[in-house]
Amino acid sequence: MSSDRTFALVGNPNTGKTTLFNALTGLRQKVANYPGVTVEKKVGTGRDRHGAAFTVIDLPGAYSLDAKSPDEEVTRAVLRGERPDTPQPDAVICLVDAVNLERHFYLATQVMELGLPVIVVINKTDEAEERGITIAAKRLEERLGVSVVPMQANERVGMEALQVALSASDLAQPQWTAVEDGDPATRYTAIETLLEGTVARSEEDRQTPSDKWDRVLVHPILGWVVLLSIVGGLFFTLFSLAGYPMDLIDGTFGWLGEQVEARMAEGDLRALITEGIIGGVGGVVIFLPQILILFFFIGLMENTGYLARVSFMMDRLMSGVGLNGKAFVPVLSSYACAIPGIMATRTMESARDRLITTLIAPITSCSARLPVYVMLIALMLPVGTAGQKALVMIGLYVLSIIGVYTFAWVFNRTLEKSEKTLMVLELPSYQRPSWREITLQMYERGKIFLRRAGTVILGLSIVLWAMTTYPKSDSEDGSEQLAYSAAGRLGKTIEPVIEPLGYDWKMGIGLVASFAAREVFVSTMSIIYLGEEAEEDSVRDRMAEETRADGKPAYDVRTCLSLLVFYVFAMQCLSTVAVTRRETNSWRWAILQVVYLTGFAYLAALATYQIGGFFLS
Repeated sequence: MSSDRTFALVGNPNTGKTTLFNALTGLRQKVANYPGVTVEKKVGTGRDRHGAAFTVIDLPGAYSLDAKSPDEEVTRAVLRGERPDTPQPDAVICLVDAVNLERHFYLATQVMELGLPVIVVINKTDEAEERGITIAAKRLEERLGVSVVPMQANERVGMEALQVALSASDLAQPQWTAVEDGDPATRYTAIETLLEGTVARSEEDRQTPSDKWDRVLVHPILGWVVLLSIVGGLFFTLFSLAGYPMDLIDGTFGWLGEQVEARMAEGDLRALITEGIIGGVGGVVIFLPQILILFFFIGLMENTGYLARVSFMMDRLMSGVGLNGKAFVPVLSSYACAIPGIMATRTMESARDRLITTLIAPITSCSARLPVYVMLIALMLPVGTAGQKALVMIGLYVLSIIGVYTFAWVFNRTLEKSEKTLMVLELPSYQRPSWREITLQMYERGKIFLRRAGTVILGLSIVLWAMTTYPKSDSEDGSEQLAYSAAGRLGKTIEPVIEPLGYDWKMGIGLVASFAAREVFVSTMSIIYLGEEAEEDSVRDRMAEETRADGKPAYDVRTCLSLLVFYVFAMQCLSTVAVTRRETNSWRWAILQVVYLTGFAYLAALATYQIGGFFLS
């Protein structure tokens, strides 16, 4: 096989397509977007059994080529060779679920009618056996005239047979008669004829392990208890287990700063390296363990099939604000990062539902907020236990959920109504987690986080250091120099606006800087509070020692609560604004997103601080 052979990987959602893509390509992947749309483009390189290279394009999951969503539009266009940015594939790997063969062959037969060589992969054969389903793959292969490969992709069972099929010098065209009538019933009749005699089902009524698990995990009461327990376990882990690697990272960056100070003469260049670069970037990188733990939990829920059950449970709650359970997947994705969350709205058929979900996605407490939350909670509860801090963290996430529902309800009643769409959600069988796939996902997300820290955060940290250093005053007092600097003047300018929220001008510098990216607040505080004379202290120690003019702590409980509430709601991510503009094809909605979220964040923080004065000293 020539090294430039390109395979398109297609299939319904939840067929194990991502698992197979990772098995074929490993770490040799590139993820971007298709130009002009926010649909994710995943391309990887694999090698066949002879060592020859081939390219795999992982196309978005689709139920049919009768496109009803941006995802399906891209899949259809790539297969037909209608996208100038993506050449038409040489062949197609069509993945179908062994448990739902008849329904999944709806897409498979449409693909075979395009005239491209096809390899049919029947995945999840182990689950089919549990349900008493037997598939005669060889008989089906004879009828279609193409390779039909039974697989259990999560355990890599059948991978050798697939490699043999991929290594074929010439892939055969399917022996499939096109269904001329566009009526779905006609196609299903043709599929029934095709599969007749190839699929045998046991007459015994078998209850699979998935059925038994669902009695608990989607139970109206027990299901919610389990879900809340998982969320509570996540946040407890964030504050307990993550502490050890965080201390190691903190010590590493501290050692780097000491090495620079020992080898360089005192001056602006040394200060730039120790305070601006090492201090600024290190103040964000320290939270990498918590980011990885978050993605581990999300990957585990998705990989085992539990995430689809959560969507099912959320359908009734989402319907209360005019959306369906499908909106929950983009919303949940946004808790990791709003950008892929907004991109995930492409699976929703209704343009109106996509818009509402896009507008509310940034309210979710994404992973970029974690560094800010952790810092402020530690300041607010300096002697609190991991359990107490986890409860506060859960409270912040509950607050964001309330915000999501509230604004979804508002937009549902203000935006022009459209025809309601029914939710069609396929619940995959539970499966043992693929630790390899979860690790790969953590690696990819961790790499993105570190790349952001090494580019965006690094650049902003250098700019912030310069703004806090220049122009220089004649005073040798560090506080007076900061107030005299460009950053200090900016903070003093906005101080009257933020003072009712409990913030001083130093906090104002952090707020303004974090509109580029929320986590920049942490690196900004590191630059502001950690000078070369304070390398022995952590930024939290210095912030805890900060006092107001009346001698009271600057970061008391009222102020920390106000800051936490502000960061729950504020729109502080330029990348998300850009994606919203691209997704909606309008600056109108992106600007609305910034204005309504920032305005509400200000009012909510104001109410928190002022009302808190009646209860907290």
